[in-house]
Amino acid sequence: MKMFKTLLIAAVIGTIGANQAAAECEIADARLEEAIQQNPRFRGPANSQSVRDLRSLRDAALTLRSYGRHEDCERLLANIRELIAGPPMGSLGDNDEEEADKQIAATEPKIRRGASSGNRSKKDAKPLIRIDELTPGLRTDEMIGAEVRSSDDKIVGEVRNIVFGTKDGRDYAIIASGGFFTTGKDSIVVPIRSLKVTQDRSSFFLPIVKDVMKTVPVMPDQDYKWLADPAWRARNDALFDKR
Repeated sequence: MKMFKTLLIAAVIGTIGANQAAAECEIADARLEEAIQQNPRFRGPANSQSVRDLRSLRDAALTLRSYGRHEDCERLLANIRELIAGPPMGSLGDNDEEEADKQIAATEPKIRRGASSGNRSKKDAKPLIRIDELTPGLRTDEMIGAEVRSSDDKIVGEVRNIVFGTKDGRDYAIIASGGFFTTGKDSIVVPIRSLKVTQDRSSFFLPIVKDVMKTVPVMPDQDYKWLADPAWRARNDALFDKR
């Protein structure tokens, strides 16, 4: 009996240790965004599919983690690390660009995020367009997943959600501005009418510089209760309207 109790205690301790280890699925450890920004192998149109694939895997890891599948999440992160460190992904098995594009077109969001520095300073850069001046108008699938930049052309995040039909006629873009560009505690709420867009509709621009981003409050709750708080919305919207 004493031996049985000893084995039982050991098993319980082992289970606790395993659960603690499984809970340590840290998405940040993959350093995916850093690799994309710093590694020339991931930059440029020729490698856009590889970048989309890696971000899709990262999003899948976040989903696994949210369901408590920490061990599966960590295994997926290990694959991401190997792909980042390994040979060009185009040389690995079947990488049919046309077929991959069809698959990407069937999913949301459509990641079109660019590098950290833009090209607004180039002589041939076309003027930005106000949202209400677009012809034809914007579709939601052109906004969801699109990159968002500051007025000084530095990447801020991406559009993760859109809110329409408020009583006061203010529509909003939810901009995920955290390190992983996923909707969460680092998301900000931007009045859509304050945004400008490039003529190819690939990038949206805030009316503030990136250094001012620290003054913009984050979305206060994930249940969108802030929509019923006119005082909070007025303070938030003023940061974009007055510029």
